[in-house]
Amino acid sequence: MELQNLTGISEFLLLGLSEDPELQPLLFGLFLSMYLVTVLGNLLIILAISSDSHLRIPMYFFLSNLSLADIGFITTTVPKMLVNLQAHSKSITYAGCLTQVSFFFLFGCLDSLLLAVMAYDRLVAICHPLHYTVIMKSRLCGLLVLVSFFISLLDSQIHCLMVSQLIFCTDVEIPHFFCDVPQLFNLACSDTSTNNIVIFFVGTISGFLPISGIIFSYYKIVSSILRISSSGGKYKAFSTCGSHLSVVCLFYGTGLGVYLNSTASSSSRKSAVASVMYTVVTPMLNPFIYSLKNKDIKSVLWRIVSRSS
Repeated sequence: MELQNLTGISEFLLLGLSEDPELQPLLFGLFLSMYLVTVLGNLLIILAISSDSHLRIPMYFFLSNLSLADIGFITTTVPKMLVNLQAHSKSITYAGCLTQVSFFFLFGCLDSLLLAVMAYDRLVAICHPLHYTVIMKSRLCGLLVLVSFFISLLDSQIHCLMVSQLIFCTDVEIPHFFCDVPQLFNLACSDTSTNNIVIFFVGTISGFLPISGIIFSYYKIVSSILRISSSGGKYKAFSTCGSHLSVVCLFYGTGLGVYLNSTASSSSRKSAVASVMYTVVTPMLNPFIYSLKNKDIKSVLWRIVSRSS
């Protein structure tokens, strides 16, 4: 095989979810609808939180940032897929691929860290209700979001750097609808053992820390709730975590499902289809979970809709 230098690779070919020409219009309509619903739903959450003074508390501040991250996460992959479907093209430039890798891990890691921060917020609210306003000051909330962003930025740049060090062969077909790092590693002709070790180490840290933080927070929350004597008090305390817990299960459940599917199945195309769950479906469902399970946001959204009509 002829090796090309990094700078010699001008573009990759994204094979997408299916090469059947008859399915392309259906895929375009489906993903365009899901993208618009995701962006509109998350923008409505942000609008509801910013327009009502009663929602300007730490929990909703973190939620608005999570909605922004979800918009960024889905915008990283779906618009390029829609452009390619409409133009009957499969190409993505080398620079565009690196940009996708960078923003994919930036917003994906930010989602994970913000969910951990929101778990900590619920821990303080339930376990230390009298000190909640003292602990969760606006300065601390802003700092937590800022630290989460910079950790995510570091994670994304490490992934981008590892991909940029690869040397590719003449075969640059990616059996996916976006530049998936494992698929890029499979295409590389150079030795990827060091890159794999670095990616595994960084991924373990950036994934293990948020998950362990969430598990610890809910362990303390459940322990605190069990000490409440009345069943009504227990329900009220746990209901404040319902939306967050649902989003956590959806985010990590779909991610774990895709990982298990990719390890069990040898088909790259099946892995691409499975990855739609956490790259597209999860950001789309988050606004519905928070608006349907949260009375405050539901009432504000109804007010906005009735005012506009």
